[in-house]
Amino acid sequence: MSAPTTTTVSALRVRVDGVVPRQPSELQAADTPLGRARVARGWSQDKVVRALVLLAEHWGWQIASEASLRVYMSDWERGVRRPNETYRVLLSSLYRTTPAELGLTVQRRESAMDELLARVNDLAAVVERLTTALGTVRGASA
Repeated sequence: MSAPTTTTVSALRVRVDGVVPRQPSELQAADTPLGRARVARGWSQDKVVRALVLLAEHWGWQIASEASLRVYMSDWERGVRRPNETYRVLLSSLYRTTPAELGLTVQRRESAMDELLARVNDLAAVVERLTTALGTVRGASA
């Protein structure tokens, strides 16, 4: 364990026990288009949240509190949650890009719906074949 360090700044004394941590040299974000857009501009999530609040206030829009937006930003960047239309417009304006370039298009949801519909149709076809086969078996045993 390192010896305590004492620093004096304008008559303010601060005692730090242990090694002083290094300041992170670069911003980090999830490897998503939205996360990369933020880091490319050198912005923290807090800066983006403040900018979203200011932009929404300027436009007269109602949005979530800063505390909620911090959680949303993290979820949006990690792909855990998708921003609604209001936030897609705000984020696109803030980053001066399109929702598609930020990975905020609804294509993923539409493709999931298409996949679900295809699976339901496949299941319906199986049920129809089984019903036909069962009818054939019952007709042969009568």
